[in-house]
Amino acid sequence: MNVFVVPEPAAPSGGHTYDLRLAKALGLDRVEVPGAWPRPGARDMAGLEGLLAGLPDGSAVLLDGLVACGAPEAVLPQAGRLRVVVLVHLPLADETGLGPAAAAELELRERAVLRGAAAVIATGEAAARDLAARHGLDRVDVAPPGVDPAPEAGPGDGTRLLCVASPTPRKGHDLLFTALDRVRDLPWTCVCPGPPARGGDAWETLVQRGARILGERVELPGPLTGAALDTAYATADLLVLPTRAETYGMVVTEALARAVPVLATDVGGVPEALGLDPEGGRPGLLVPPNDPGALARALRRWLTDPPLRERLRRSARRRRTTLTGWEETAHSVSAVLDREGTP
Repeated sequence: MNVFVVPEPAAPSGGHTYDLRLAKALGLDRVEVPGAWPRPGARDMAGLEGLLAGLPDGSAVLLDGLVACGAPEAVLPQAGRLRVVVLVHLPLADETGLGPAAAAELELRERAVLRGAAAVIATGEAAARDLAARHGLDRVDVAPPGVDPAPEAGPGDGTRLLCVASPTPRKGHDLLFTALDRVRDLPWTCVCPGPPARGGDAWETLVQRGARILGERVELPGPLTGAALDTAYATADLLVLPTRAETYGMVVTEALARAVPVLATDVGGVPEALGLDPEGGRPGLLVPPNDPGALARALRRWLTDPPLRERLRRSARRRRTTLTGWEETAHSVSAVLDREGTP
């Protein structure tokens, strides 16, 4: 039985896209479960328990970590008779805004699930190393996200900035707005697609206030998908990702697929996603996380240095030719499921 248990999506996200593309490529029966991360409610956990209990003995079941890692009570009783494979998009305790006690509890719950699983899959090499080290796992398989081919974006004057991210504390919109405020003297505009802010009224107020301070130069169009998102990439000169934590960064490769350079924080799997072009050049700039000053200085370099912009654009064009598609992602996951006995 080919079953892929995923969280019920609240809004468009990279993890949701990954799950959709993977299920389609592998022909998996995708089952959505409500009430996922950070901790399922009792009613939702009972639904997950019932779903797993109904699977035949020996079945391999692929579980999104946002469903599985917070629910050892539902997963572990079935791990002895099922071949449980957990796909981890983001370690639960890495979400920003958690108190120390909540983060510690999530870490313990995740560790119990991953140690009891037949196999664990991460979405990047850095994420795999991190999971193995923090939870004492002997092996973590890797299946990086793919990317679809896309037309090359037309080069502009460098002033059109794009930040594609859900406005949560982890994604660092506050850092971005602070950095943009420090380059007010230069010409630029910034489009920030994403769902309405989450993380409580205080965070939503902070994001909205930060955008208002910068006025019409920042646009918050809400979630964009399909042709609207394609247009946002096609009209961008630079993707900016000020994230505080990231296991991979699918928006990085989405930008590179269009030969758009990237300015991002040097954290988690972002350097892996950015990569190097075939000549060894980096198609973007990396700055330390949680450092709006460094972000502002990098923005100023980009906006005032035409030779730098052209060098990064050339590198992005070369890197574009090395990106892999979703068929390779599906092949990597299929190899793990085959190894764990999927019919």
